[in-house]
Amino acid sequence: MSAVTYFEAIVVGALQGVSELFPVSSLGHSILLPAWIGGKWATDLSIGKGSPYLSVLVAMHVATALALVIFFWRDWVRIIRGLWTSIRDREVVNPDQRLAWLLVLATIPVGIAGLLLEHPLRDFLGKPVPTSIFLALNGAVLLAVERFGRPRKTESRAADETIDFSAEATMPMRAVSLEEASDIRLSRLGVVEAVLIGAAQILALFPGISRSGITMVAGLRRGLDHEDAARFAFLLATPVILAAGVLKMPSLFTEENRASLGPAMAGSLVAGIAAYISVRFLIRYFETRTLNPFAVYCVVAGIGSLVYFSI
Repeated sequence: MSAVTYFEAIVVGALQGVSELFPVSSLGHSILLPAWIGGKWATDLSIGKGSPYLSVLVAMHVATALALVIFFWRDWVRIIRGLWTSIRDREVVNPDQRLAWLLVLATIPVGIAGLLLEHPLRDFLGKPVPTSIFLALNGAVLLAVERFGRPRKTESRAADETIDFSAEATMPMRAVSLEEASDIRLSRLGVVEAVLIGAAQILALFPGISRSGITMVAGLRRGLDHEDAARFAFLLATPVILAAGVLKMPSLFTEENRASLGPAMAGSLVAGIAAYISVRFLIRYFETRTLNPFAVYCVVAGIGSLVYFSI
């Protein structure tokens, strides 16, 4: 396998930082871009077994996760503190504690599925034609959820969806930020609802299916608005991307990947910056807008790529 060059790494890093958070599939674009360009790019940026490109992508994923941690650092401080106090006091009595446990439980399904299925699915489906099909399907799902709308939330909840916040009712009222208000709304998700939304990330193991997009779709179908669905998707993605990246990071420092280490660091820096700008933009975008533009793009790009690579 050829080593990844600095220029290739920087271009892919920018693409990774944007496409990981935009609902358009970063893995899908990481496969399709080299195939579209062809030549040396197709050789250098192959995701075949043992390819240095895979190790470079791992570093970029870690950079993307770190950008999310930096952007949501205030939330993660509250969430981690909530998890710690909940374990220490053996109780769940406030929104931060409940949201922390919802994130933990919602991450378990994709963590298990990733360990079991990531390599087989990537090796079998990580080719331009299957990726093009899944990218078009990703767009169709985004269009469908916008077209058919979201179910209206019912007043009643199942037993596992309730929690007693009566202790908070006795506390003095205080002003909360918009971010805290969103987290409080998310903490009211039921356990089953949160786990189902988190489990939707499993579909992102198929190249062309967007992690953020499919998680938002699941959130919208469970009654969240676009802003809260996007926020929950980004919070859920952070530990998954970071854990997967750190687990695979040692592969970047092997002898055969030494030549790609410098480009990987350069590409990761670009990916982190692009991811930070992207999440900042998307959080504001979804305050008033929908998934439709991304859906149309995925359908057009997927069908166009399928035609191109099938001829």
